[in-house]
Amino acid sequence: MIVVHKRKLLLAAIGLLSVVVLAVLILKSPEPALETAAPVVNWGLSFQKEGETPRGNASAQELRKFDAYFVGDETEKKIYLTFDCGYENGNTPAILEALKKHGAKATFFAVGNFLSDNRELIRQIVTEGHTVGNHTFSHPDMSAISSEKSFREELSKNEALYREITGGEMAKYYRPPQGKFSEENLKMAQKLSYQTVFWSLAYVDWYVDDQPDPEEAIALLTKRIHPGAIVLLHNTSKTNAKILDRLLTKWEKLGYTFAALDELAETKR
Repeated sequence: MIVVHKRKLLLAAIGLLSVVVLAVLILKSPEPALETAAPVVNWGLSFQKEGETPRGNASAQELRKFDAYFVGDETEKKIYLTFDCGYENGNTPAILEALKKHGAKATFFAVGNFLSDNRELIRQIVTEGHTVGNHTFSHPDMSAISSEKSFREELSKNEALYREITGGEMAKYYRPPQGKFSEENLKMAQKLSYQTVFWSLAYVDWYVDDQPDPEEAIALLTKRIHPGAIVLLHNTSKTNAKILDRLLTKWEKLGYTFAALDELAETKR
């Protein structure tokens, strides 16, 4: 009887020790780099209050680990203008004219066909002091790409086209198509010396056959502007071509100035 009792005590002690060790391992396990429920994420924003930075589905601090960001200095009334360029339908010249009028520098995130089909326009963009960023060669869902080689090819094909057109090197700014990304994507881009650029202000301007009302667009974008905003607009939008001059004027009257991504990147290093 005594032997059996001791054996039961020993088994109980081993069981208790296992529970304690498991609890310690759980407590010490690192938190995920991105607070997301799934490995693949669609970039999204939640606007809490007018004039303030919205919440992203990853924080600025979390993204910074991967040389990625969606907002600048939230204490400075600076705006970073970016345009996603899938193709050219006649609106980019008016956008460039408005930018020139206000002395504003922007980043144009280009896909492969936009580069190859609009060589003179690309050279004009660069000559006027703007930046051309990498929006991938074929605009795929990059979060579905697990191979570093395939990921690199989507960016390097654009780099080669840009080099052929301008004789220079493409800026190391990457924007995931449709805002779809994974932590592995961010690491791949970082490994290639790219900084991933999301946004803190955008609106539904990409349906060319269902364009936003200009007055409603100005009202929305004025209401949601905030210090350090990275603004995403699409060059295919005729509404953007119509309102950009007035929109930039409104933002200036609110005390905002326009800065290039290069300036933002320096502050994040």
